[in-house]
Amino acid sequence: MTAVTTAPAAAPVAAPGAIATARRGFALSPELRTGLAGTLALAVVSMAGRVAVPIAVQQGIDRGIRAPGGPDLGVVLTVVMITLATLVVTTTCGYLMTRRLFTVSETALGGLRSRTFRHIHDLSMLHQQSERRGTLTSRVTTDIDQITQFLQTGGVMLLVTSGQLIVTTIVMLVYSWQLTLVVFAAFLPAVVVIRLFQKRLAVVYRSVRENTGALLGAIGESVVGAVVIRAYGVAGRTEKRLDSAIDRLRVSQQRALRTSVTGFSTGELAAGVALAAVVVVGVLLGLDGGLSVGQLTAFLFLVTLFIQPVQIATEVLNEAQNAVAGWRRVLDVLDIEPDVADPDDEGVNLPAGPLSVTFRDVAYRYPGGPIVLADVDLTIAPRTKVAVVGETGSGKTTFAKLLTRLMDPSSGEVLLGGVPLTTVRFSSLRSRVVMVPQDGFLFDATVAENVRFARPELTDEQLELAFVELGLADWVEGLPHGHATPVGERGEALSVGERQLVALVRAYVADPDLLVLDEATSAVDPATEVRLQRALDAVTRGRTTVAIAHRLSTAQSADEVIVVDAGRVVQRGPHAELLRDTDSIYAKLYASWVEQTR
Repeated sequence: MTAVTTAPAAAPVAAPGAIATARRGFALSPELRTGLAGTLALAVVSMAGRVAVPIAVQQGIDRGIRAPGGPDLGVVLTVVMITLATLVVTTTCGYLMTRRLFTVSETALGGLRSRTFRHIHDLSMLHQQSERRGTLTSRVTTDIDQITQFLQTGGVMLLVTSGQLIVTTIVMLVYSWQLTLVVFAAFLPAVVVIRLFQKRLAVVYRSVRENTGALLGAIGESVVGAVVIRAYGVAGRTEKRLDSAIDRLRVSQQRALRTSVTGFSTGELAAGVALAAVVVVGVLLGLDGGLSVGQLTAFLFLVTLFIQPVQIATEVLNEAQNAVAGWRRVLDVLDIEPDVADPDDEGVNLPAGPLSVTFRDVAYRYPGGPIVLADVDLTIAPRTKVAVVGETGSGKTTFAKLLTRLMDPSSGEVLLGGVPLTTVRFSSLRSRVVMVPQDGFLFDATVAENVRFARPELTDEQLELAFVELGLADWVEGLPHGHATPVGERGEALSVGERQLVALVRAYVADPDLLVLDEATSAVDPATEVRLQRALDAVTRGRTTVAIAHRLSTAQSADEVIVVDAGRVVQRGPHAELLRDTDSIYAKLYASWVEQTR
């Protein structure tokens, strides 16, 4: 037997910085760069309008109200009209800029949602099962929502305030470089403090996003498991778990807000100091004749424009760090390499015709766990109906997952039609191999829509014929709305057995060459089992079938039975032949099953 190896545990990797994360995030959404130059140009023009008012005030005071020959209303009117025209142009540019940002961000992040969902879907069943559903869902929903919110609000403010800061600084320097230095000196400590808070915000907002995902997971689990919670009377414990998740989110959000408020207060303090210093120094400069009344008044307006970006910097920083935390969580998922990868263009298609199954010295162990399958070496001929039986936990379901390549073996290889599974394109594999899972999962749609999930082009006549051929026409006609009967979320409007009937019809219309049934007749009443068995006989006729079963009635009708015990194939042969050895594992399993069915 080939040795089963496990990968060494990966060393913890430090989270990338905000800038590196944002750079990768933008690289994943190239649509965000579409028309970026035009958007920036609109932002610059829009910002220019903001300094039009201070300039107009200075010109109106110095050349109009305080003109050498007395107030000149003509100059004041001209200044007002020019300012109005400027504001109309710059406001229009601001509208166009915002519209472009909204359109581009929605398009880009819609693509990111799709890409993230497809990647999550491509991850192995093992990885998906190891993550809480709410946590994975939050990557595609709330995490990307935070990025969207930043790009559409914080992003707009960032563009606007950055342009405003640059244009305002230039105009202030033109009016008085001395006063501009005073403003810079007042704000320099605030910039240092805000920079320090930026690092702190990155940590606290990552905690917020993680706790949001945990809360979604707890809520989703409580809703899905509502029946069990009520049956066992554990609503109180469930509420405590939810309260704990809510409390952790509340604490992390409060921590983030405290950090944010401290940064904002620092900006407010710097703004007050700057205004007071400008008034004092400006008056001194005015007394020396170096600054006119209009220029000092305009400069105070300009300081207000300069202060605004600094004051809202913390708010923008909050949204930016929240978005970076969301981006980081999305990237964490996208960085996971699927351990069951589609060979795609480098792969091959399965050969035409009936498929054989071969396991060559296959072994499997779950990460960090014991070996659950070992030394599996067997071949199943085409068009053979095989039943795989064994005690719970013997490795039967793992066998089915390896056969359908929901997982890859730790060692050895699985072949279909003589072709190694790892080299087969998923498009070919999924069209030729169908698995009917134990729970008979259905989507929140009608019976007909669930069947058509396997063949969307199926006509109404073909759909009805499928039910007739499986002997289920009377059953489906007995449903409230026949084929149009809604099955509810996860098919919960139907019984367990009815869900499995629909799942069998869906598998039948897919017309696979290899059909894998994972305990398809388990947990159903006797009447439904008769229907299921009759449908199974029709579905499995003429194709290679591997049935994983607890109820050994399936094994009785199989061409061959494979007995799995403690992860190893211990017996193989026809049902009647295996029963001859009364001390064998299969004979004991069969005797136990017969006893239970009496």
